[in-house]
Amino acid sequence: MIRRYRLASKLSQEELAEEIGISLRQLQRLEYHEENTRISTFKKIVNALNITDEEIIKFIRNR
Repeated sequence: MIRRYRLASKLSQEELAEEIGISLRQLQRLEYHEENTRISTFKKIVNALNITDEEIIKFIRNR
């Protein structure tokens, strides 16, 4: 989900990681579901990528 929205926003991994204040490696792990994140980091990602609540719920239900 993160990767899809990041690409739609035309951001590189480096750009998004810098914008939300996490390491590039951490963002890569999150995109490939290798690690969980804190709610505060998740909120930063959601806000940076303009992901709606509805899309989040839809993603969670389809997992």
